[in-house]
Amino acid sequence: MRHWPLWTLPRPALAYWLLVDLCALAVVVYVIAATPQPDPGQIGRFAAIAGTAGAVVIGSSIHSHRMGETERNPWAAHLCYLTAGLVALPCNLLVLLLFGPALHGVLAQRPESHRWVFTLSATALAVFGTRFAIGWAEPGTDLVVLVLGATVLLVLRAGLIALGLKLRNPRAPGEEVLGEPIDVTLGVVAVSIGGLMGFAAVANPVHALMAGPPLALLERAAQLPHWRRSAQRDLKTGLANAVHWDGRARAELAKARGSGRPMAVLLLDLDHFKRVNDEVGHLAGDSALSAVALLLSGTVREGDLVGRFGGEEFVVLLPDAEPAVARSVAQRLRHAVADLAVPTVDTNGREHLLTGLTVSIGVATTQRFGYELPDLLVAADAALLAAKGCGRNLVEMA
Repeated sequence: MRHWPLWTLPRPALAYWLLVDLCALAVVVYVIAATPQPDPGQIGRFAAIAGTAGAVVIGSSIHSHRMGETERNPWAAHLCYLTAGLVALPCNLLVLLLFGPALHGVLAQRPESHRWVFTLSATALAVFGTRFAIGWAEPGTDLVVLVLGATVLLVLRAGLIALGLKLRNPRAPGEEVLGEPIDVTLGVVAVSIGGLMGFAAVANPVHALMAGPPLALLERAAQLPHWRRSAQRDLKTGLANAVHWDGRARAELAKARGSGRPMAVLLLDLDHFKRVNDEVGHLAGDSALSAVALLLSGTVREGDLVGRFGGEEFVVLLPDAEPAVARSVAQRLRHAVADLAVPTVDTNGREHLLTGLTVSIGVATTQRFGYELPDLLVAADAALLAAKGCGRNLVEMA
C-alpha cells in the first residue's frame, strides 16, 4: 500500500487530492442519509436516464473494442446523463448515477486509478454543488437557472481538476491543466444534451430514449481530441513522441531564427539502462521511464519542450537559452535523475526501490550550430557520445 502511485504525488497535490476524495465521500454519505426515499415516478425517470446512457456507453465500448481502440475518454457521456439527473432526479438517485463513471473506472483497470478516483470525486462535488445552486430539493426550470447550473457544473468541475493537476505538476502547460477549446465545446454540448434529456424524462420517462442517438454521437465525437492527443504522446511516459516533438521543435526554431533568439537542444540517455530491465525486470524499467519523464517535465523551465525519442533516450528544446543557461539546466536535470528513487516490483513480484539511475546529456546550441533541427540533433548526439565515452553521468557541450 505504501508503494501505491498515489504516494508519489508531491505533498501539496497529495493533500489536495485526498481532501477532494474525502469531501466527495462525505457529501455522498450525507445525501444518502438525508434524502427521502424516491417515489415510483422518480424511479421511472432514473431507469429511463440510466438505461439510455448505459446502452449508449456499453454499445460504444463494445464497438471500440472491436475496432481495436484501446483507450477512450468517456467523461462527455458521463456529464451528459449526470446533467439529466440534475434536472429530473432527487439527490439520492444522483448518487446512483455516479456509479456509472465509478464502474467505468473499475472495469477499465486504469493504471492510474487514483487519478480516476480524484476526477470522479471532483465530478461528484461539482454535481452536488450545482444541485445546491439550482435548488436542492426541487431544481428550478427557468432558462436562467438552467444556464447558471450548466456554468457552475462545468466551471466548478474544471477548476477542481485543474488545481489538482497544477499541484501535481506546477510546470504543466495550460492545455494539459485546463484542456483545449474542443474540450470546452464538448462539455457545453454534453450539458445541453443532458438538460434536454432531463426535461424529456420529467415530461415522460419514455421520451428520454430520444436522447440516445445524440448521446451516441457525442460519445464518439468526444474521442476525437483524445485520439489526436494519443497520437502525439508517447504511451509509456506521456511526453511528446518523437514525431510530435520534431514538429513543434522545428516550429519554435523557425520563430526564433527571425529574432535571433538563442535556443538549445539537450539529448539525454539513461546510463546502463539495460541492466535495469535485465536485473530487476521490464516492469521496473517502464516505471523508471515514467518517473524520469515526470521528473524532467517538473524540472525544466516553463516553456521548455520535453519529448521521448525512444528506448531510454529523451530530448529537450530550451528556448531563450544561452550556452551557460543550457549547461545549467542540463546539470540540474542530471542531478535530479541521480537523486531519483522509484518504487516498483522486481521479476519475482517483490517490492523494490530502484535507485542509482544516472543520465548522460549532450547539449547543442543555435549560437554554434544554427537553427536547423537536424544539425542541432547531430551535434547533441555527438556530445552525448562524448559524455558516454568519458565515464557517463556527465554533461558535454557540443
